[in-house]
Amino acid sequence: METFPVIDMERLNGGERGETMDLIKDACENWGFFELVNHGISHDLMDTVEKLTKNHYRKCMEKRFKEMVESRGLDAAQSEINDMDWESTFFLRHLPVSNISEIPDLDEDYRKAMKEFVVDLEKLAEQLLDLLCENLGLEKGYLKNAFYGSKGPTFGTKVSNYPPCPKPELIKGLRAHTDAGGIILLFQDDKVSGLQLLKDGKWVDVPPMRHSIVINIGDQLEVITNGKYKSVLHRVIAQPDGNRMSIASFYNPGSNAVIYPAPTMVEKEAEKSQVYPKYVFEDYMKLYAGVKFLAKEPRFEAMKAVESTVNLASIATV
Repeated sequence: METFPVIDMERLNGGERGETMDLIKDACENWGFFELVNHGISHDLMDTVEKLTKNHYRKCMEKRFKEMVESRGLDAAQSEINDMDWESTFFLRHLPVSNISEIPDLDEDYRKAMKEFVVDLEKLAEQLLDLLCENLGLEKGYLKNAFYGSKGPTFGTKVSNYPPCPKPELIKGLRAHTDAGGIILLFQDDKVSGLQLLKDGKWVDVPPMRHSIVINIGDQLEVITNGKYKSVLHRVIAQPDGNRMSIASFYNPGSNAVIYPAPTMVEKEAEKSQVYPKYVFEDYMKLYAGVKFLAKEPRFEAMKAVESTVNLASIATV
C-alpha cells in the first residue's frame, strides 16, 4: 500500500533537494495532496492558534451549533442526510483586504495570533507555488502572476470545528468536493482524524500529524497545468468522539484574474490539445457556489461556453 506523501522542507536546502522535489512532483501528479513538516512556521504559534481556536468554539460557537442540531432534528435522524454538513464554521478574509477586525466575538489575542499565522501561510503558499513552477518547467513567479489579476491574489481562511456526531453513518462532517481555488494550506487537528481523499477509487485517510501543514491542489491549478496536476475529491467523516479542528487557508486567484492553461503546459503535451477553458476566476466562483458538491468536469465545460467573452488584455501582472 502506498504511503501518504510527507515532505520535509528542510531537505530542500541540501543535497537531498532533487529527491525532495521529485517527492513533491509525485504528490502533485498522483495524489493532489501532501503533508509538510519543517515548513518554517513556529510550532509555538501553531499551538497558540490551536488553543485559541478551540477556546473560541467552546465560548462562542458550541451552543449555537447544538441549537442548530436540535432545531433541525439532526441528532434524531433515521436516514442519510445529503444536503448539509456536520460542521461549525466561520470565515476570515486576508487579501486583498482583511476583515479580521470586523469578525464579532474574536478575542484580541486570537485576532493577533491569526494575523501572524496567515502572514506565514501566505509566504509558504508563494514559496510552494515557485516550487511547483520549478517542477513544471515554468518560469519562477508564473503561477503567482497567473493568480494576480489587477489587485493581487485573494486569500482567506475557513475555520471549522467538527463536533462529536451521534449518527456519523448518516451525515458527513463535510461532503465530498474538490476545492475551487488555487493552493490550499490546512492546519488540522492532530488527535481527531476524519479528512479523506479519493485515490484510485478508494477513500484514503489524510493522517493527523502534529505541527504539519496539509497541502492540496485546487481546480485553478488543474486548469493552469492543463491537467498535469488535478484537484482531488476529499471529504470529512464525522466522528462519534472528539471535536476536530480544521483551519483551511485558500490562496486563490484575484477575482478578475484570467485563468487558462499555461502555453508551456499545452506545448509539452502537444498530443493532448488544450482541454481546459479560459475564463475570469470570479465567474468560475459564481458557478461553483451552486454546484460545489457535484462533479468538477461539468464546471469546466460550462466555463468553455463563456470563454469567448474573456479579454486577455485584462490580465495584470506584478
